[in-house]
Amino acid sequence: MIQVTCHNPASVHAPSGGYSMGLEISQHRRLLFISGQVPENPDGSVPDGFEAQCEQAWRNVIAVLEAAGLGVGHLVRTTTFLTDRDQVVANRAIRRRMLAGHEPALTVMVAETIDGKWLLEIEAIAAE
Repeated sequence: MIQVTCHNPASVHAPSGGYSMGLEISQHRRLLFISGQVPENPDGSVPDGFEAQCEQAWRNVIAVLEAAGLGVGHLVRTTTFLTDRDQVVANRAIRRRMLAGHEPALTVMVAETIDGKWLLEIEAIAAE
């Protein structure tokens, strides 16, 4: 079992969106690097609207975790690429719900996706 220690020093601003400033892992056996997951369903279709796309991208991340025998509690870092700054609040709420209170280290950026129909992309690192 990995040991996870959150580092949120008082000398920096408090995390404001359900994440840890630093997440230290020790005694890990495996690292899983999850490529950027886009909001496509298994049949290649893309849901309408940001919320549905965000949930699908997280379902894809979780599916990769499960394929490796891991769960959201094993996530140590995530990076989310949004296409619009106005998506930040919805993204935060959906991430918190999908991760069931787990707070990995994270970065959220506004960027352009390769395919314009994708409103976000999520990459992650997990450890066991």
